Amino acid sequence: MATGNRVGFAIVGLGHISELAVLPAFRHSKKTKVVALVSGDVQKARRLAKKFGASDYYTYDDYVLALNHPKVEAVFIATTNGTHAEYTVRAAHSGKHVLCEKPMANSAAECKQMIDACQAHDVRLMIAYRKYFEPASVLLKRLVTNGKLGRLKVVHSAFTINLPPGKPGSPAWHFNKTQAGGGSLVDVGIYCVNTARWLVGRDPVEASAHAWTHNPAGFREVDEHMAFQLKFPEGIVLQATSSFGAAQSSFLHVIGDKGWVALNPAYEFAKQRRMCGEIGGRWFEKKFKAMDEFALELDAFADTIRRRHDPEPDGAEGLKDVAILEAIYRSSNESRPVSIYLT
Repeated sequence: MATGNRVGFAIVGLGHISELAVLPAFRHSKKTKVVALVSGDVQKARRLAKKFGASDYYTYDDYVLALNHPKVEAVFIATTNGTHAEYTVRAAHSGKHVLCEKPMANSAAECKQMIDACQAHDVRLMIAYRKYFEPASVLLKRLVTNGKLGRLKVVHSAFTINLPPGKPGSPAWHFNKTQAGGGSLVDVGIYCVNTARWLVGRDPVEASAHAWTHNPAGFREVDEHMAFQLKFPEGIVLQATSSFGAAQSSFLHVIGDKGWVALNPAYEFAKQRRMCGEIGGRWFEKKFKAMDEFALELDAFADTIRRRHDPEPDGAEGLKDVAILEAIYRSSNESRPVSIYLT
């Protein structure tokens, strides 16, 4: 693809993930370019526009100006979770393609609104799950799909981070249910859910969960820790844990009847990944160097726009994940297993 045919993006929301990962990724992307920035902090927008080469910047009140920019073809939505639906629907009505951070929205109903708007205006909608493009995870998916592990039986996974309320580096919106939609499950546990669904190739039918906290004052509205189980067809089970109150760590352990594979770290970006396992009685180990997973994601989305094909993961995948999160929360709140019905 010629440099002049790069897809122009407006980045909506300039929080931690945008400044640390999304904006730098445009320097490594081969198929996209950053054109405009949108933020509630105009001084920050000005500073980052200069740093990353964006020609224009706007406040949220002037979002429509970014959408009307002639060189903006797509938006990357990285605002608080509770506003994903609003900014996506407005972008779709302006004919702009949407790459939206996970979780897709705060509710399955909002996800449906986003899908309907994008379909009605013939624009692409992709959810920003990096695992679909990251080489270690792609290899693991191939091992599962090719039957190297045999019939899957169990998936173990966890993603924990230390995000204490009221401390520097812990944005207040993460602890506000209206803005965030939930706590550790929504922010990091969703990786365990989506990755398990992707690897298994099926959707879960039942959720069981238990939430707890060591900091009731700080976690009045959202979950600090969540342990959950998802039952899939054919007896496959995911056992997973998410946390806002533990050291940063993640792992993925996939077990079949012919072998197993473990990936650690499984979900953090900008880290070397290590894979090991035993397949057919033979041990193996493999390392994957750190790379810009966000650039891979941007380029994959650009391909869906230029070649006019549906993205993966699309809005339907994001909707399913949010519906599953709702079932997990319901199970935790009601202290009972909850059936999952996905259409």
